[in-house]
Amino acid sequence: MARLVSQMPDAWVSVSVTTRAPRTTERAGIDYSFVTKDEFDRLVKADGLLEWAEVHGCCYGTPRKTVEDKMLAGKQVILEIDVQGAFQVRQKLPQAHLVFIEPPSMDELERRLRQRGTETPEEIGKRLRTAHQELAHKAEYDFRLMNDDLDEACRRLAAYVDEKAERETPVI
Repeated sequence: MARLVSQMPDAWVSVSVTTRAPRTTERAGIDYSFVTKDEFDRLVKADGLLEWAEVHGCCYGTPRKTVEDKMLAGKQVILEIDVQGAFQVRQKLPQAHLVFIEPPSMDELERRLRQRGTETPEEIGKRLRTAHQELAHKAEYDFRLMNDDLDEACRRLAAYVDEKAERETPVI
């Protein structure tokens, strides 16, 4: 996403809120906004999230007001979210374009997860099971993108976003 935004000056990637602890490489407010479960529950109750879901035992969501403000400012809003969240956004913003980014294979996904070294073997297993479930929904998306070559995947995603860009329409 950072590479995509660097190529598209009018693009903005939403920063999700999460109840999970930060990884050593993550920066609060940049990679995620880290909140307590109580804070997250208050956001849900106040309708402060455009979408939210529990994933891998933690809660994740997209702050509604920030997204709405960026859309009003003319930004091309990009949300980096899971399948549950994407379908919630589609319900609320039917004009949104959903993009499914898939790994070249489950073996490659497992290799990438192990290589980044941020999850335990149990967490990797949970993520792989979730990936299997999410892959079953890829045909429900507007555009599918194989992430086998980062430069090419980024080029194709930027071309798709440019093609579909309508200032008020997010690409998810």
